[in-house]
Amino acid sequence: MEAVLFDMDGLLVDSEKIWFQVETEVMERLGGEWGEAHQENTVGGSLAVTAAYMLRVSGGDADCAEVETWMLEGMIAKLSGGVEMMPGALELLAEVREEGLATALVTSSARPIAEACLKSIGEHNFDHVVTADHVTRTKPHPEPYLTGARLLGVDPARCVALEDSPNGVTSATAAGCRVVAVPSVLPIPSAPGRLVVGSLLEVDVAVLRSLSLGEPPLAESPARGSSAAGPADG
Repeated sequence: MEAVLFDMDGLLVDSEKIWFQVETEVMERLGGEWGEAHQENTVGGSLAVTAAYMLRVSGGDADCAEVETWMLEGMIAKLSGGVEMMPGALELLAEVREEGLATALVTSSARPIAEACLKSIGEHNFDHVVTADHVTRTKPHPEPYLTGARLLGVDPARCVALEDSPNGVTSATAAGCRVVAVPSVLPIPSAPGRLVVGSLLEVDVAVLRSLSLGEPPLAESPARGSSAAGPADG
């Protein structure tokens, strides 16, 4: 393992609930309603994908770019006061950096949203930041993770990606990365080359290295903040 690639929304920051609030408000402007089932259909996707979905289910006559602007403005306003970090996120980032591993943030969010979240996460934790603005095809296409690995100068096969959504997992797996999945809105099944855990508190560098080598998590490396011998699957 030479690099660790991190998703952002729902993985490092507890922003999925903020997305839900903003999406609900935007759907009201379109004359529709937003619920958990709608969020499940868009989690891990880009602004453009979500806006198109909203227009389709609401029957609204707004322009897709206009809906994207509403969501972007809503998210930036709500993130202006900071965002709550997910359990174990800052600790894992610090450990990865201390180990001298290359890092990249790989998110489907637009750059302004990433910048707002990075005030809480710390941009210094990443060698590169890849957002929806840097790619032509967002998750679940592999381009975002391929871009992150390319910018770091690392073979994707020597990267471990951390994700919370099926779209993100599909993107990272298709790019050739090993994957740690921390499901948020939707469940993610176990699979070869993938470790499913309950939170980032169950992950440390030793676990990442073991996954990269195709080995089970090290029994002698207990999860941070846990007395368990290793991360629980699923």
